[in-house]
Amino acid sequence: MKVLVLNAGSSSQKSCLYDLDSREKKPNFVSPIWEATIDWTLNLGHTLLKVKSNGQEYSTYLSDHNRLESIKTMLKTMVEGETKVLEHLSDIDVVGHRVVHGGTKYSQATLINSEVKATIEKLIPLAPNHNPAHLEGIESVENILGDIPQVAVFDTAFHTNMPLYAKIYPLNHEFYKRGIQRYGFHGISHEYVSQRTSEILQQLLKNLNLVTCHLGNGCSITAVKNGQSVNTTMGFTPLEGVMMGTRCGSIDPAIVIHLMTEYGYDGEKINHILNKESGLWGMSEISSDLRTILKAKSENNPKAILAIEMYIFRLQEAIASMLPSLGSLDALVFTAGVGENSAFIREKVCQGLGFLGLKLDLEKNSQSLFNENIATADSNSKILIIPTKEDWAIASQCFQLMESKN
Repeated sequence: MKVLVLNAGSSSQKSCLYDLDSREKKPNFVSPIWEATIDWTLNLGHTLLKVKSNGQEYSTYLSDHNRLESIKTMLKTMVEGETKVLEHLSDIDVVGHRVVHGGTKYSQATLINSEVKATIEKLIPLAPNHNPAHLEGIESVENILGDIPQVAVFDTAFHTNMPLYAKIYPLNHEFYKRGIQRYGFHGISHEYVSQRTSEILQQLLKNLNLVTCHLGNGCSITAVKNGQSVNTTMGFTPLEGVMMGTRCGSIDPAIVIHLMTEYGYDGEKINHILNKESGLWGMSEISSDLRTILKAKSENNPKAILAIEMYIFRLQEAIASMLPSLGSLDALVFTAGVGENSAFIREKVCQGLGFLGLKLDLEKNSQSLFNENIATADSNSKILIIPTKEDWAIASQCFQLMESKN
């Protein structure tokens, strides 16, 4: 089964093609046979396309920012030139899309139809940077590949079974009826690394109490008990929770009221401040990229030092807040760009959680050893670094959904 995965963001389109064995009930991990990325963020009036397949890596600049044309060009590289992996685009069996917000309706991978598209569109105000791009990708595939089956895999789905006391905000019940609740995000990643933790530790997932830390430009912490998300830091939107690259995370909501009444800020301006000008970027006034801020910290930049201290403190605070939902901690898991690559952040976060009996092996941590326990032998809990594979998780869910329909 040929499964194409489209992972659309506000500024990029990441895609990959998997060739899965339809004789398997549950596919074993395989690497994609083709990968591509479109970057629309360049300031040169061009779009950058990168493709990798057949041992070849290919880059080119596209002349305009027309997204449909860019996606068409990208898909053609699967059937043309040195990056060719298919005879025809019609050889693709199913297309899977990561969709950030699925609301209350979708708790699993779902075949896309007009109703699903309408729901994704309705939820644009809650995921304005992502849901429009998801719709654009879905409609582009319809335009290019016709009526090929398309599947939505929702980032919110893993969190849909959180207990009500964790899901509902302490507002009047009327607001919950209107859909105001904690949805949670990064669910595809949290679910994947939870399953990998079970495999690595050779223990049943239903017997494990985990805290998974997805740390990238966006960050979220999730408590996983018996294989289910029981608490998470992101909420009604991806803005809630820990400090992130450009997002502030949780703040006193009265700050928003103050900005409106005292300074006359409208919703659009406040939204921009909280989502685009806060977090690491806002505190450091240097960058939203942790690597750049860490370099500035090493040069004794006071704003960079404060930004890092705040970031670590809020991560520790969030991890600790997950423990009452679990009762005990079998493993702390780090994933995504920062979680996988920053030994310094892992060390400092774990250092502040030593009261839990959590002990990090500094040598293993410095080597960033993936998919194995990097805690000391006498640590009360395991500590793991697991590279997230959201695209593979999406492909696997598409495969299982299509097989169930046959």
